[in-house]
Amino acid sequence: MAAATTSPNPIRRNGSFAPERESFHKFFECWLVEQNQHLHDLISASSPARDGDDQALRPLIDRVMLHYEQYYKAKSRSAKQNVLAMFSPTWRSSFEDAFLWIGGWRPSMAFHLLYSKSGLQLEAQLAELIRGLATSDLADLSPSQLALIDDRQRTTIHQEKAITEKFAKHQETVADASMVELSHTITEMMRAGGGDAAVENEAAMEEEVESALAAKEEGLEEMLQMADDLRLSTLKEILNILTSMQAVHFLIAAAELHLRIHEWGKKKDEAQAQTHHLEAHATAQ
Repeated sequence: MAAATTSPNPIRRNGSFAPERESFHKFFECWLVEQNQHLHDLISASSPARDGDDQALRPLIDRVMLHYEQYYKAKSRSAKQNVLAMFSPTWRSSFEDAFLWIGGWRPSMAFHLLYSKSGLQLEAQLAELIRGLATSDLADLSPSQLALIDDRQRTTIHQEKAITEKFAKHQETVADASMVELSHTITEMMRAGGGDAAVENEAAMEEEVESALAAKEEGLEEMLQMADDLRLSTLKEILNILTSMQAVHFLIAAAELHLRIHEWGKKKDEAQAQTHHLEAHATAQ
């Protein structure tokens, strides 16, 4: 369809979704500020003195989870306006983009995060554990918890693969017979030139293109919703297995990883942009 840009009256999509894209971008920036505040609250609540104080920890955990739910609700609303923006997010860095799975983080990655943090805390507090002391963090996962986590991980991987396969099949529809025929027809129209008949045909074909692309976007929206549902349910399932203090430590690790990778990626993009600017300036001299 890139060739259509050479036509005096190219068939293109009507309207602009820039306001919706900008709106979610602003929402995301505000959401990050709140996540950073939640991180500070979680770190404060992670002191050993707070262990066992569910009355203090549970409301904080619920508040953090509500924050994640609000993110996915806002994302779903924005996707209904412009789902393509969710697959090419301007609010994320290029580094983050490279690791996205259907518009977000891969659900099975949550288990890698859990095991990584558990291993680090286990190593740091091995002496206490050898002495039989409870650490109350992710180093202190019980055999029953590990069994539940392993079971949940297997289920998540299975669901993830099913969505991946469904997404792949939807991607393949871009080259189905109807799309190939439509692209050929429009190419022939462009080669035939103008005229009143061509204008009428172009109007009819524009409507057909709109319909064809809308169907593809509807499929993308469905895939994104399925992926986001799995992301959120995976997070909830993990927290249900953990004690309140363990949940606090897991949420700390999740927020730290997300915020730091976002910052590192943005810095890399800024450095790359600065390099390109200097190169362009040098070339112009």
